[in-house]
Amino acid sequence: MDRLLAMQVFERVANEGGFAAAARALDISPPVVTRLVAELEAYLGTRLFQRTTRRVSLTEAGDAYLSRVRQILQDVDEADAVASAHTRELAGRLRVHAPPVLASYVIAPLLSEFRQRHPGIVVDIDVETHRDPPIEDYDITLLGADAGFNADIVARKIVESEVVLAASPAYVERKGQPAAPGDLAQHECLRLRLPDGPLRAWRMWRDPDSGAAVEVNVPPVLIANHTDTLLRAALDGAGITSISLDIAAPYLTRGELVRVLHPWVTGRLTMYAALPSRKFIPQRSRVFLDYLVEHTREQNDKALSLCSVC
Repeated sequence: MDRLLAMQVFERVANEGGFAAAARALDISPPVVTRLVAELEAYLGTRLFQRTTRRVSLTEAGDAYLSRVRQILQDVDEADAVASAHTRELAGRLRVHAPPVLASYVIAPLLSEFRQRHPGIVVDIDVETHRDPPIEDYDITLLGADAGFNADIVARKIVESEVVLAASPAYVERKGQPAAPGDLAQHECLRLRLPDGPLRAWRMWRDPDSGAAVEVNVPPVLIANHTDTLLRAALDGAGITSISLDIAAPYLTRGELVRVLHPWVTGRLTMYAALPSRKFIPQRSRVFLDYLVEHTREQNDKALSLCSVC
């Protein structure tokens, strides 16, 4: 039995939730997947999966074994990359987890240039929304958090971004610019519905560092739990929405959106990159994080500079 191959197959069955799905992902036949897992179980003397006609799930032993196998396979990938670094550029698979909004507006725009810089790195992205993302399963997990974030995790701050109000030039031409927060009641506002409760009044700060906020009750014309929907509607001239500056930055720079009620903001968010451990950070993770910081902060600086002369 090829133990390393058997471990790789075992991990993929666990990730995919089934033998047939793992076979498709690995491009090998289902009987081979079944045989390798069975041989691994026989070698270990324990059952790793509970199998029924409907689903495959990890046993307690399988769950404990999986966490160690993932680290072993990551170590093997890193060892390969270190050994080959003398003859080629950085290599290996970089597993990234990101919520949809960060995947679309932060990760996707930088991939082309990053791949040109580091063609040996394969970027493997899982796009999902989790309250508690499985940080230990990925090289990098992107998180967006407000000022109260204080989780007990290993994380690097990528960029701190103000949440601003923005609308399309066509909307501003049609409806005018509000002069004060209270004027928003006469405007068409697009609101994000958060998962933890009903819509609240917009809290706004002229100076976020001062702590002095005003609350504005704004009847929305559109409510969505999806940032993409609100952004698309704002770009099409549907109204004013509240959006993180790091997401709005390219649209503000290109003139597709304009900032409304500058310098008022509706909050401040920080993007973090969570890591499974501070003891072992692959070089491919380090170069990706460095590039992510460089790219996002540059975009933010451009948008802030543009807003300051609005």
